[in-house]
Amino acid sequence: MIILTFLAGFISMFVDNVVTILMMAPVALPLCRALKLPAVPVVLMIGFGANFMGTALIIGDLPPQMLHSVAGAEFFDFIWQHGRPSSFPILMVTFLVTLAFMYWYGFRGHQRVSDISTLGVEAKIENPLFATIVVVWFFGTVIAMSAREYVGVTLGFIAMTGAVSLVLVLALLGDRVKQAHSFEECLNELDWRAIFFYVSLFALVGGLEKSHILDMLADALRPIFLENYALGVSLLYWITVPVVGLVEHDAYILTFLHTIKDLAGAGVEPWPLYWMLLWSGTLGSNLTIAGAPALYVALSLGEKEEGRKLSLREFLSWSIPFTLICSTVCYILGMLIWVLPYTK
Repeated sequence: MIILTFLAGFISMFVDNVVTILMMAPVALPLCRALKLPAVPVVLMIGFGANFMGTALIIGDLPPQMLHSVAGAEFFDFIWQHGRPSSFPILMVTFLVTLAFMYWYGFRGHQRVSDISTLGVEAKIENPLFATIVVVWFFGTVIAMSAREYVGVTLGFIAMTGAVSLVLVLALLGDRVKQAHSFEECLNELDWRAIFFYVSLFALVGGLEKSHILDMLADALRPIFLENYALGVSLLYWITVPVVGLVEHDAYILTFLHTIKDLAGAGVEPWPLYWMLLWSGTLGSNLTIAGAPALYVALSLGEKEEGRKLSLREFLSWSIPFTLICSTVCYILGMLIWVLPYTK
């Protein structure tokens, strides 16, 4: 469970968290059947991990890409910025501590398996050529996105170029890659509701900015940060954690990114606020499926496997400990590394 959750977190730094869950669940579920383990906790942990690490790098999830859009953060800023570690190292340490706690909390004591071959779980790559092309194109696109500031084009252009060129190569190879879907099938499988949701989200926040509502919010918050910066950051962090458990976290984060940008124009140091908002908004969304729709996908897969509905109480028995421990560890690291050096 720990290894699968860690892999889900690692993959989600480069791939959307819903896609990560759909990739890792087919790995976890056969193992759960073979080991006679309940599937729901394992799949939920994969969902938590996928939702957790998407903010570690600029590529994986929408919030870091919004930070890039609003504040100009580049790929390497997520590793080291202003002479100190930033999102990737802080979230990685937090992730490892959280996984250790969750192992102690819910998975220790299970019987160990010394020989995995005894489980009868078998997997093989049916079409090595297809797998090789897809993996090479994936890593090429990731490398190009990480070098965006040197290439001089937008992240969206790089991602679209990688996708379109991959479709073209697979189409030219034809029957040699029989597993590849046609371009029309790929378009049909896209979740257009999510795409239009994010289009509407950016339009909504743009309207709030043009109407100067965000300016008024920034003016109301400015005295708190000028009087006691550490207190202001702490309030922002711990208010965000429960709020994004109840509302979709992308919308909340985007709104407050613009608010912090306005605060920066009023003399408030923005970068500790940017990072603490991003971390609390991502980690707090693991509290419920309302904050992170990716968890709904994980929950649905687990319930389908076990043939039962998971009660809210049982879900919260996993989500609350996970969210509290990761939010607390990240808060301590963020305050020590980012907030206190800017506190007068």
